[in-house]
Amino acid sequence: MTKANVFEDIESDRERLISMAQRIWETPELGLHEEQSVQVLIDRLKEEGFDIEVELGEMPTAFVASYGSGNPTVGILGEYDALPDLSQKVTSEHDPVEQGAPGHGCGHNLFGVAGVGGAIGVKRAIERGEIDGTIEFYGCPAEETLVGKVFMARDGAFDHLDAAITWHPGNLSTPTLDRSLALDSIQFTFEGVSAHAAASPESGRSALDAVELLNTGVEYMREHISEKARVHYVITDGGDAPNVVPAEATVWYYVRAPTRAEVERISDWLSDIAGGAAAMTQTEVEHRYITGCWDYLPNHTVTAVIWETMQELGKIGYSDDDHAFAADLKETIAGEQIDASLKDVPEEYVDEIQQTGLYDIPVPPHAEGDVGGGSTEVGDVSWITPTGQFRAATWAVGTPAHTWQATAANGDFGQKGAVYAAKVLGGTAYSLLKHPDIVDRANEEFDETTGEQSYETPLPPEAEPPFDITS
Repeated sequence: MTKANVFEDIESDRERLISMAQRIWETPELGLHEEQSVQVLIDRLKEEGFDIEVELGEMPTAFVASYGSGNPTVGILGEYDALPDLSQKVTSEHDPVEQGAPGHGCGHNLFGVAGVGGAIGVKRAIERGEIDGTIEFYGCPAEETLVGKVFMARDGAFDHLDAAITWHPGNLSTPTLDRSLALDSIQFTFEGVSAHAAASPESGRSALDAVELLNTGVEYMREHISEKARVHYVITDGGDAPNVVPAEATVWYYVRAPTRAEVERISDWLSDIAGGAAAMTQTEVEHRYITGCWDYLPNHTVTAVIWETMQELGKIGYSDDDHAFAADLKETIAGEQIDASLKDVPEEYVDEIQQTGLYDIPVPPHAEGDVGGGSTEVGDVSWITPTGQFRAATWAVGTPAHTWQATAANGDFGQKGAVYAAKVLGGTAYSLLKHPDIVDRANEEFDETTGEQSYETPLPPEAEPPFDITS
């Protein structure tokens, strides 16, 4: 009895998994509002006999599906939210299905479906008596706004897991060893006094002045934060007309850094600057903490099992038509973006990858110790339980996430990549349940790596899921 049985079970569901991915691609929904998408996944899991618990973390589209009993308990994470303004037809030219509508430019129509496919493959192995333990699939909403897993973690959803595994669509198939940036998402709203800007400016107190002073103060702060830290903002409300002193103005900040501790230090400083801006303008400031997340902590033991499984599976097996469409998409991507996507790839693979539009041969884990430029709330899970993740080649070489090129691929050949990802997830979870000693080693590594630093939610007690935030 080997994981080959899991691969075969998932392969037998190929057309159904592709159909599910297509349905979610055709009905893209923004974070915390994924009602149709989440139902596609829940209905399939219920059909297979999973126990379902919904509304985790006070979010109607968050759930966990469980099968089996006892330990080890392995969780597979999945996502299904789309992005604003990324509607796109399956074509190599920018052509929205509906102008301004959302689209799956990050591949989450593939993400959750693959997780469900992997969990079902493992469930059938438990059902046949090949392995013992519990498999759980976590439906995680609103990843794009870094919300879902953070609120689920505050709710204790992952506390009982012995290990977690996940994946993400990408332009290469490879396990992930690089770190991500921890993050805080905070809005500052200033309240002043409205007045006619020409007739009686002395009677007004400008909330917009306060926002601009806050932003200026942050520019001076940048000199004193680490090279990898990032602070960026957008003014979401700056007033209505130039001849009216704005009585209210809002600026939205992201603070990122390689560690949770540095993010908190910068955020505290940012709040101090906001208080100073309010004092200088005689306005009042309100802080709204939207969400925050930890940096990703890769577990080498779990990652090794992922790599072993990817090697067993080999390449995804795209058709000539898939390669041709990917090559057309690649022609629309800037050479600098392609080069940037390959900067950490082992040198012996680079030439071959650059010569094709679609590279589906697994690439060994690399970039260990590097810190990427993005953030993910998988980081929170990774500080709660040993976690491994990987990318699967569902996009043309060099495709950046959050682009129309990714949306086009996710509605076409990327769906075959989701079946491959389901096999990697299912095979990895099978190995962890089959060999509890590997799980023990993963937890020993986790304890050694985290040391005395334990996970604490970044969310203040009063924080609620931000249903009004969609990007």
